[in-house]
Amino acid sequence: MERRCVVETWAEFGLSGTSCSPRVAFDCGTDVFLCTGSDEVYLFNTQERKLTAVLQFPGPVSDLAESHDKQFLYVCCSTGVYCVSVPLLLSRSQSSRVNASSSPTELKISSEFLVVGEEGALSLLLVGSLLLIVSQRDTSWLLSLYKTPKQTQSSSYEMLSSFSVPLVSAVAHGEELNIQLRRRPVLICVYSGHATTTSLSCTFPKEATLTNHFHLEPVLFKLLFGIDAALTKSPVVLCGLPDGRLCFLPLLLPGSRFQVLHSLEQPVVLVGASVVMEMGSGHAQCLLAVGEQGRVLLIKTDKGGPEGDCSTAGFTEVCVPGPVVCGYVDKHHLYYSTGSDLLLLDLSDGSHGKEGQERNEETSSKSGVALQNPTSLNVCRVIGLAKPTQSAAGEVQLLGLSVRGQLQRITLPAGRDDSRLSELPSTQMGRGVKDLLSAIGDVCERASMLKVSIKSKNQILRHLNQVLNISFLLTASKKNEEHFPIQKKPIKCHAITRWSRLLQKDSLHLMCVLDNSSPYILEQGWTLSITVCPLSCSPSVGGESSSTNFSFPFENLHPGETLEVCLPLAAAGDTSFPMTVNCSLIFSLTALLEEKELVSFTGLKSRSIILPLNTLTVDWLHVLQVNSPTASHKSATFQSNNVTAGTVRAFLSSNQHRCIGRGAGGVRVSKHKEEQYSASLHVTPELLRDTLVLKSSGLDPQGLKLDPPNLSICLLNWLLSECHGGVKMGHQGDKTALSSSVVCVQAPNGDMVKLTAKEVNVGEESLDKDNSISTVQVRIDSTSIAAVCGLHHAVLHRVQTLLHQAPETAASTKSVNSLRLRQALQRAERLLQQIQQSQISEAFGVGVSAGQMSPALLSVYRELRENPLVII
Repeated sequence: MERRCVVETWAEFGLSGTSCSPRVAFDCGTDVFLCTGSDEVYLFNTQERKLTAVLQFPGPVSDLAESHDKQFLYVCCSTGVYCVSVPLLLSRSQSSRVNASSSPTELKISSEFLVVGEEGALSLLLVGSLLLIVSQRDTSWLLSLYKTPKQTQSSSYEMLSSFSVPLVSAVAHGEELNIQLRRRPVLICVYSGHATTTSLSCTFPKEATLTNHFHLEPVLFKLLFGIDAALTKSPVVLCGLPDGRLCFLPLLLPGSRFQVLHSLEQPVVLVGASVVMEMGSGHAQCLLAVGEQGRVLLIKTDKGGPEGDCSTAGFTEVCVPGPVVCGYVDKHHLYYSTGSDLLLLDLSDGSHGKEGQERNEETSSKSGVALQNPTSLNVCRVIGLAKPTQSAAGEVQLLGLSVRGQLQRITLPAGRDDSRLSELPSTQMGRGVKDLLSAIGDVCERASMLKVSIKSKNQILRHLNQVLNISFLLTASKKNEEHFPIQKKPIKCHAITRWSRLLQKDSLHLMCVLDNSSPYILEQGWTLSITVCPLSCSPSVGGESSSTNFSFPFENLHPGETLEVCLPLAAAGDTSFPMTVNCSLIFSLTALLEEKELVSFTGLKSRSIILPLNTLTVDWLHVLQVNSPTASHKSATFQSNNVTAGTVRAFLSSNQHRCIGRGAGGVRVSKHKEEQYSASLHVTPELLRDTLVLKSSGLDPQGLKLDPPNLSICLLNWLLSECHGGVKMGHQGDKTALSSSVVCVQAPNGDMVKLTAKEVNVGEESLDKDNSISTVQVRIDSTSIAAVCGLHHAVLHRVQTLLHQAPETAASTKSVNSLRLRQALQRAERLLQQIQQSQISEAFGVGVSAGQMSPALLSVYRELRENPLVII
């Protein structure tokens, strides 16, 4: 039965609020340095299994490196690079153990230990007497080279050169990992296999046995980095960036540049080298780079023929189960953790000394299977690994750091035949099936999430398509209004006016109806916006308009359906008519996207789409209250019974006016009798027969059947009942009042108005009756000049619509009376002279006072309303 790994927990440090990936580094002997991403570095003794020292730095620590002689520890911090003497640190930790102190030695690192001040430093590497630092700037990655002095802590470090590569955006795949750790660049140094000494230091071969230093096969070294680097035996620094690029820099070549070797297109987690074949030299024949999503890059030497004359560098990419949180490479294996499991990947191809095409064909299939099937070690939640060691019993031991900050020793069982890992023994078949089912479950879950996301996006696109179709439809009808009358617009509004009484106060309401005659559904996100603006009121002094806006959100208005909304229009006594009612549809983009998604659209000027529909007009005829004959009789009776109260009020009013008159110099301003105002217009019967009678008989078969038709009643009924300007007056109570040629109505200001329609003959008195014109006269009588003017304007506007609907026929010759036209022109000239005389007198301040100007203009206005032209 196969043995399992043994996991021992030695200590717990905690990983709360870490900003960088943890780092575990072995010192010579039994001491281990650990940084968890915080501002502390721990020194742990593996023999005593005890924390011996704690170093506190000014900022978060991201990387550690030791000098080649193990005398100094270099620490990469957010403010720069610090150098600490290892013997001094060990001596202090030993003194604390001698004193039997239970707490570890704490050493606060101040600016005295700062050797290189560089903001944004993330990674470092020592190569001989060179110190390499990688830092992040706003727009680039910066690799700086410093020369270390002989007296490390007493002398300043000299910068030799610096290299930069542009900073690119982070890989999107990294956002899918639920790991809140900041990736730092990965630095290693490789040497040619025959390197013995260099001008930088005589210790390169020794350093190649340290962490992050590797000897590479000379042929592969030459193929990757060039003949010049191979001839000069120049060390080459490899840097894996968080954006996925793998860069290199030869250190001894004059004019060398920081170049890109390859891109994994995902953050680089690990860069190392492995001895793929057991050759005599023991040099690494394979460079290895591992990405965060499980992409593994293998760089080997490919020989083109049996003699090996044409060799090339082969780049092979394979994928292993991810995500890769941390890892380490030894001679033949890759150890890496996914957070949920610790896996072992065999990198050897199993060809012991075979060469040429025979070896390639024999081992290609085996190595491919091995790379695709890593072995699970059944250890979870590991986020940091140190260099593997081997015990006296032949067991491989790994030192790892868990996600909870626990330092663990992981012992692999001895006697594992690693060359047979790719053959999947029968004892691992069940585990392989379990892993396969788990992977299938993960794929199904991700596919389900993608399906939900795609469905949501499809719904958004369908909704947006509906909005665009409606926008194009309304925009086209707006541009071609002559081809789309108001009755035939696909989406339009019409309204009905109604008076209501609440708490002894009358108020006018407008019921607006949105009619969807288009083939599209008005879904969620639409709002009906109605703006009411009086035409007779100019903007206020502050520049603000007197308009009022109403918004009514709705959803799912299907084709053929209507939406009714009610809004207050005016109170009793308000005379600000006519009013325009502008209707529009507003679609809010927040119904499709979230607020944070809309912010990402930099070119978006507005978060809503506004589509005008149509404009309605509410005039004086729409806001009248028709009094029934019964109500008029009751009103007359009520007034006769209140004569006494009226007499008292008249007496008090006259007394008040007398007092005011004495104060103003004795001028009497009291009014004995209210003055009546009137206005009228004449319409030919032919126009009414061609429009109103035919329309009434065609649309309302049960309407009035007059033989001959009573044109006066038809005209009044049409003025008070039909829809004009998209608005119709809603009648309440007895409708028999509209069946008369005299209708008494109440204006919105409370004054009574009498509307009269009768047939009259218009012509000169001296002429015969044959030359007179038979017309229908509409007369408006009231004591309110505002009501008379407003209703006269409304009736004229109605008759204009009749002229547009009338058929084109030749005008009657007797309808044109030259004498009547001549008299109308003479009257207009006389009125114009009166207006000009009043203006001249007012300009010079002679003869006309402010109190006399208004009656003069009112007299001119009344004469303009008398004896109007006939509308034919």
